[in-house]
Amino acid sequence: MKLLTLALLSASLGLLSAKPNVIIVMADDLGIGDVSPTNPDCKIKTPHLQKMADQGVTFLDAHTPSSVCTPTRYGLLTGRYNWRSRLARGVLSGTSNHLIPADRPTLGHLLKEAGYHTSMIGKWHLGWDWTKDGKKIDFAKPVKNGPDINGFDQYYGHCGSLDMAPYVWVDTGKPTAIPIREEGVTKKQDPYGWYRKGPIAPDFEIEQVLPHLFQKAITRIEERVKEDQPFFIYLPLPAPHTPIVPVPPFKGASKMNPYADFVMQMDHHMGQLMAALKKNGVDDNTLLIFTSDNGCSPEGNFDALAKFNHDPSGKYRGHKADIYEGGHRVPLIFRWPGSIKGDRTTNSLACLTDLYTTLQDITDQPRKPLGGEDGFSLWPLLSEKGDTDRKNIISHSISGHFAIREGDWKLCLASGSGGWSAPKEAQAKKQGLPAMQLFNLKTDLGEKTNLVAKKPDKVKALLALLETQVTQGRSTPGKNLSNDRKVTFMPKK
Repeated sequence: MKLLTLALLSASLGLLSAKPNVIIVMADDLGIGDVSPTNPDCKIKTPHLQKMADQGVTFLDAHTPSSVCTPTRYGLLTGRYNWRSRLARGVLSGTSNHLIPADRPTLGHLLKEAGYHTSMIGKWHLGWDWTKDGKKIDFAKPVKNGPDINGFDQYYGHCGSLDMAPYVWVDTGKPTAIPIREEGVTKKQDPYGWYRKGPIAPDFEIEQVLPHLFQKAITRIEERVKEDQPFFIYLPLPAPHTPIVPVPPFKGASKMNPYADFVMQMDHHMGQLMAALKKNGVDDNTLLIFTSDNGCSPEGNFDALAKFNHDPSGKYRGHKADIYEGGHRVPLIFRWPGSIKGDRTTNSLACLTDLYTTLQDITDQPRKPLGGEDGFSLWPLLSEKGDTDRKNIISHSISGHFAIREGDWKLCLASGSGGWSAPKEAQAKKQGLPAMQLFNLKTDLGEKTNLVAKKPDKVKALLALLETQVTQGRSTPGKNLSNDRKVTFMPKK
């Protein structure tokens, strides 16, 4: 009996030690056409991401739950569609209060329960509570309800996008310096490098934010490998979102425009991160995941890139904010040299909400009533033991318009893009365009031919499926749950 007990204990400890370190890197406003693993015609050089893909698995049909920043971050961390939260449309600002309640399970909570040390380093954009004197922030006082209430042992970053004031680093609830001036750059001054005027701390250098955050992550790796505990680092980047501020030797390196330069710089830093994993002896047992929060923004200057035959959306229609594929179809690459066979691509459908359930499986944790309500495990596919159970996906635009896809069929509940691309909703309605759009992605990846009038039965079936998943409070099997607000999805007349 003692021998059996010891054997079981040894096996248990062996399982714990075998749990991989996990790093999730999420780019900001990077299109699916901007990196070579997901676009063979990409004109921007991304050799390090290509190397990552060559050593891992690349999803070619992966999607963000939303086509903009904040809601996608909510979905990735909770495994729950963002539109179930109180945020019905748009994004938060740099001074918004926290969005994710402390009792909502997140990846941070999930991996802490699995025995991990958890860190967030980078762009949070899910709100935290600055201490305020009236409307004025008191930067000498602690921040409340930051990533620490959402399962992170440590965090270091900025609250909103890098073009949103205040420009202040916060280290696990403590601002690292008090702003002594206001700073900003107008679009007229720099159409690529602009950022809104606001308080900026003396240790916050806009041009150095991207390399600074990667160095913070590398330092965290060096610290954590000394400990007998697996680590999780969530590294949401501020790039290539505005301000688009590449630094030498990347400034001008693409010979295209600053956006392409910035993508090249980001790729370089990904190479540094992978080199750090190898140098610290944890390369084989670290699951590295790379993705983006939505498609490329118009701030990247599509016309300038088109002169070099480069399209940030590749062969897809639309961009950031849109309900079309270019708004929410993004790169998704998994690399785990010790456990995942590399040099593979897959056309299996995936959503960033799936990361929650995937990591739940990898760390051998049971399903619970809350957490991952809209996530399906990708582990069977990654481990070559099967496919995912995801058969459909719901997408969401900046203005709160929905799309639902099952198989090759996609129904957009919008007359136009639902975002910033033409036709915008008001324009589409003036043109008398139908209230909904139905596309067959198998024959029409560019979403050019609206079949809504020709396929009424398919429209009806997809609407019924959408209503079911909305009202059930989940898209995975399990007990019905409540949404945080009343969710409506039919287009307004």
